[in-house]
Amino acid sequence: MGQTMSEASISVAATSDAFDFRAFRRALGHFATGVAVVTARAENGEVVGMTMSSFNSVSLDPPLVLFSVARSALSLPAMLAARGYGVNVLGRDQEDLSNRFSKAMGDKWSDVDHVNGHEDAPLLAGAIAHFECAPYAHHDGGDHVIFLARVVRFSNDEEGDPLVFFRGRYRGLATDLPSA
Repeated sequence: MGQTMSEASISVAATSDAFDFRAFRRALGHFATGVAVVTARAENGEVVGMTMSSFNSVSLDPPLVLFSVARSALSLPAMLAARGYGVNVLGRDQEDLSNRFSKAMGDKWSDVDHVNGHEDAPLLAGAIAHFECAPYAHHDGGDHVIFLARVVRFSNDEEGDPLVFFRGRYRGLATDLPSA
């Protein structure tokens, strides 16, 4: 039989006195996430967007979501100053958009079909859900800044399948599990 939970948990941590950040990152990759592109319009009118899997719901009342941005991200100043955000949950057929917005430089917006949402934050065509948000709070998150955003409008596609990220690769949903 396999390792017990305590044996598996100890196996990586006990190998060294130094914290192994690469092993930690690999372990985090075992938590499957959806993929979103968070967008905003900077004060100078430039549009920014970045791929992330750090999108979560926080509260229903008030309606709050969160995402986090690396302190090293070139778009961080624009995101901190933005008056609105678009959270675009990508569908299974949108790997190309995820890859495009995961890059730090380049013309991410060339030929990207979108409309303007709350405070002109871009909403990407074909996303399976859109959340139009207003800034609510920013918090220290170590090497990231945690953004809390208040949802002002949302829409979703009941038919679309999500783009999933697991163990460093894109995945899709194979089948639904039977109800208990």
